[in-house]
Amino acid sequence: MSLPLTVTPSDPLRHATFASVVPHRHASYVTAWHHERCWTIWGSSNNRLMICGATKDLRELPQVIRSWTDGASLDEIGQAAPFDLLTGRFEVPDNNSTGVIASEWQWLLKDADDADWPQYQALIESAHAEPKLRRLYPFTSHWALSFSDTPDYPFSPPFVSIDSPRGTGDYTIREWWNGPALNQVSTPAEAIAIAVDRIPADLLQASSEIPAQDS
Repeated sequence: MSLPLTVTPSDPLRHATFASVVPHRHASYVTAWHHERCWTIWGSSNNRLMICGATKDLRELPQVIRSWTDGASLDEIGQAAPFDLLTGRFEVPDNNSTGVIASEWQWLLKDADDADWPQYQALIESAHAEPKLRRLYPFTSHWALSFSDTPDYPFSPPFVSIDSPRGTGDYTIREWWNGPALNQVSTPAEAIAIAVDRIPADLLQASSEIPAQDS
């Protein structure tokens, strides 16, 4: 199989990039590990990671690379990989905010499911179940959940940051990551209720004009 790989001059034996016929796919590359026989592959679309995975079998990569470069769907690319590859996001070719926000929620839900952290997963699922928050762009810093009315940096001014406990403990609500604690509650439902109450009026009005995504 002939693959459209371009080696990276600064690290030609370990790093190579590849392009796609799909114009919104970019920043795609594969790299070999230093101290272990393993390879990692990344692929982005409109500056958001769509595929990311690692394998110890180099023979598993060519079909994935070919599928990505030929414009196969993410589902088809995932089926071509015997290892965990899809991030959970779906592609939004025109980069519209509503689609990007819905895509980011899907990534966050998968990431929480993979995190082996029940309290954090419960928080993400509770936030996604709340329509007023589901219309906002979710992002995390040091695993603390926050929201913005735009998916593009700089984000809108922070109004809430929620830390999840590990094991026993409370959910901690702050205005921004690492800010002073404002509340501590025992359930994710209580934390989400406080988050909703803290949504600024102008942000609440703006988000209410955006159709909620149910996916």
